[in-house]
Amino acid sequence: MGRAERDQLTRTLNHHLNTVHETFQVLDQTAPSTLEKVSWVEVTKMGDQVSKQATIFGMLWTGGETPQVRALEENMVSYFNTLQGFLLLSHGSTVGAGPTLASCVHTSVKQVVDTSFKLWKESISLYGARNKDGKLSIPQWVGAVWEACSALKMTPATNITAIGRAMTKVAVSVKDVLREMKELKPASSDPTDGSSIEPSTEAEIEPDDDEISSDGDLGNDLSPEEMRVSQLAIAVVSEALVVIKELIRTISGLLKLENPNGGSNLVDSLEKLLKMCKEIGIQIDELGACLYPPQEVPAIKAASEKISSFVDDMQSELQNLNGNLEAFSQACNCLKSSLRQLESEVASPNTVDLETSVQNIDLNS
Repeated sequence: MGRAERDQLTRTLNHHLNTVHETFQVLDQTAPSTLEKVSWVEVTKMGDQVSKQATIFGMLWTGGETPQVRALEENMVSYFNTLQGFLLLSHGSTVGAGPTLASCVHTSVKQVVDTSFKLWKESISLYGARNKDGKLSIPQWVGAVWEACSALKMTPATNITAIGRAMTKVAVSVKDVLREMKELKPASSDPTDGSSIEPSTEAEIEPDDDEISSDGDLGNDLSPEEMRVSQLAIAVVSEALVVIKELIRTISGLLKLENPNGGSNLVDSLEKLLKMCKEIGIQIDELGACLYPPQEVPAIKAASEKISSFVDDMQSELQNLNGNLEAFSQACNCLKSSLRQLESEVASPNTVDLETSVQNIDLNS
């Protein structure tokens, strides 16, 4: 009897899952401007209703007892009707959304759908089974739906907020690169330096791992010239971090200018600024990687030039938005100054890249 009931529930569930899946695919496309804009507050309220339905479902399994088929089917209808409404409201909230905001909405909504699917599929697979341990997992699956619905409240509701958060992620990455760059150390020529002393007893008990020891030595043998380049690069990355922070502050000041139904010019400019910000982050990663000996001078030059170009483009784009650019412009000027110093240093005769060094080797010596 349990097998037949489970098969019946599975068929009914698959129908609901397919319907929801088809509706969810609509979110792959941003809602047209002709559609009425739905506030994200309304979406989160419907998310609360999904969470409530998950709670009701969990209560049906209270005490480990297998619920009646009819009770499950009734709850299934209510649950997936609510989930469908949630998806439609979510789609309506993307009116005027740029790619970044739309991606944030899609990710949050998908988490609610995925956890809901898992809750129902896993639970119905246990119907009529004697697997008590499996049934004990149902509260965990319900909890996963709660968490996904609760996370909706943390999802950005505007393009500016979404793009600001994406820029913040870039800033965090740049900060990590800066920290690693500051760990670079010059080679020690002092025979009494701790790095040349025989390992102590404490050091000897550490795992003897060639890979670990080689990682630990990275950046500890820079020549004076390479150390000078590294210090100038650190100044560049420090100033770049300030530029990104000022960029975030500047676009945050534009929040009052954002049209809830979307302003294509503003959104397009914000997306361009985010792209430039990410490109600067990529070049900073490249710059940081080039500082380990032997330093890659051509790559350092290329990264520096690209960063300078992206900063110019960012300033031009921001001028079109008529925001308060004083602090941002000042930060950009400081960064450009640091870039010029770095470029001057790597262009000096004292800075020799690996390729040039190899070419100058006298094979007869």
